[in-house]
Amino acid sequence: MDSPPQDSLSEGKPVADHIEASPQKTEKIDTTRTDEAMKVLAHYTGEQSWEPSEEKRLVRKIDWRLLPVLCMTYGLQYYDKAMLSQAAIFGLRQDLGLIVGNRYSMSAAIFYLGFIVGAYPTMFLAQRYPIHHVASGIVTLWGICLILTSVCHNYQSLYAQRFFLGLLESGISPMFMMIVGGWYKKNEQALRMGIWYSCTGYVSIFSPLINYGLGHIKGSLSSWKYMYLFAGALTIFWGVCLEFLLPSDPVSARGFNERERYISVARMRTNNSGVRNTHFKMGQVVELALDIKFWLIFFTAFLAMIANAPVSTFTPIIINSFGFSTLESLLLVIPAGFYGGTMMLILPWLGYKYTSKGIRSWLVIGGQIVTTVACLLLLLLPLNETGGLLFACYILPTMGAGYAVLMGLQIGNIAGYTKRSLSSSGLYIGYCLGNFVGPLCFREQDSPRYVPGFIVTVVTSVIAAVLVFVYRFVCLYDNRRRDATGVLEGFENAYQDDLTDKTVSPQPLPSRQQNRPDNHRILNSDIPSSIILVTMVFRANYAVDN
Repeated sequence: MDSPPQDSLSEGKPVADHIEASPQKTEKIDTTRTDEAMKVLAHYTGEQSWEPSEEKRLVRKIDWRLLPVLCMTYGLQYYDKAMLSQAAIFGLRQDLGLIVGNRYSMSAAIFYLGFIVGAYPTMFLAQRYPIHHVASGIVTLWGICLILTSVCHNYQSLYAQRFFLGLLESGISPMFMMIVGGWYKKNEQALRMGIWYSCTGYVSIFSPLINYGLGHIKGSLSSWKYMYLFAGALTIFWGVCLEFLLPSDPVSARGFNERERYISVARMRTNNSGVRNTHFKMGQVVELALDIKFWLIFFTAFLAMIANAPVSTFTPIIINSFGFSTLESLLLVIPAGFYGGTMMLILPWLGYKYTSKGIRSWLVIGGQIVTTVACLLLLLLPLNETGGLLFACYILPTMGAGYAVLMGLQIGNIAGYTKRSLSSSGLYIGYCLGNFVGPLCFREQDSPRYVPGFIVTVVTSVIAAVLVFVYRFVCLYDNRRRDATGVLEGFENAYQDDLTDKTVSPQPLPSRQQNRPDNHRILNSDIPSSIILVTMVFRANYAVDN
């Protein structure tokens, strides 16, 4: 049974879960070594315990303030970047000369080169400056870039536009991972990741209908250009709105009173990963580069996302090749969007509901298996088996649901703000590399079956599943090895940003751990320091949820 939330009152009786050593108000907080959250903890003078019901109300408020904004932004991003596949059947390929060789595939792939180039600079800006300023700026700029698609006159100009569009959109997913990691406890993160990530599927329910209507405008421009003009204008409007709507972190977000801000920060101590730190730590960069678990997750994302090429770039074209009209092809994309979005909610929810069972790695593996089956069906079924081929197209996005779980698993097992921000960007670069390679495997001359492409996706999906299994084994081995030394997890230095998930305490701590195999427990050093303001006393039965 899960233990009750830390820092709460159980059945009206106070428990010694949260003991603060309050400094003098004049003491300067060193945010080079500590997290920005220390400012909130240091200057709060009210009651330092809270009822579980009070925390539940606060989490609900955070959900309503944060998740609609993340969902709208991410849905808009996918709507914009997936526009290419729907514009393609309204004349874009013919107008820009994309039907020659691999030009269409390259126009899809080069978008993710921009992602790779832009991911780390964007995350550097997001760490150095308020995230809502950075997010608002880049969303507005990408809206302008999207509008400029309408002035492209050949495939070279489209390549340039797609590269810069990818560069501008690159930071959204890593930033959202950081925002979720700063607002929610580890056992809450997977579900929230899945909620905003599911919009990649659900937006595909509405975008075909919108674009079909825009595609029938009879004007002086080609019909696909109206699609980009509308999407770009909508994106610019939303980018301006983000400046006022996005609550970037508990330390600085508007709309929370002093007690809500305190609880938002203090409850995050169980993450052992901090909330916000604006100082770049080179030591954490080196540590991340030597962390085998990061590389296992990185290559899992890379290999899994190769199968995303037929999902995001070729699905309308593949369905159209079954003999359906343009309208029918667009409408038949809708069930795939509904299925993909729903699975991106269900799998993270299962990970959230059964965290104590250590099932998250199995959920990722399951997503890979379903996608592998879909690729095999598209590879082997005859073209006259339309029902089976459509079914395969609809279940193909399941690996995206596994990726939503993977994001929560990765961000929950990394501590140190610099390390966490870079690992988020690293995971996304793996995602981008997979999405860059994937379209290049689907060549024009291989249509309509794309046999080489689907062979590649089958092989890479299987290898990705194997890597997740290895990740699970490595975490299990690490946990058992550390438990054998008697070194257990503590939270008394949770906001010491010099400490990461690889920094181990030399002293055993009075706590008991659950040995969950797909979680790498985060262990902190017990280093004396005048800047340590908080200490913890644990329940004997407390189990951390990674």
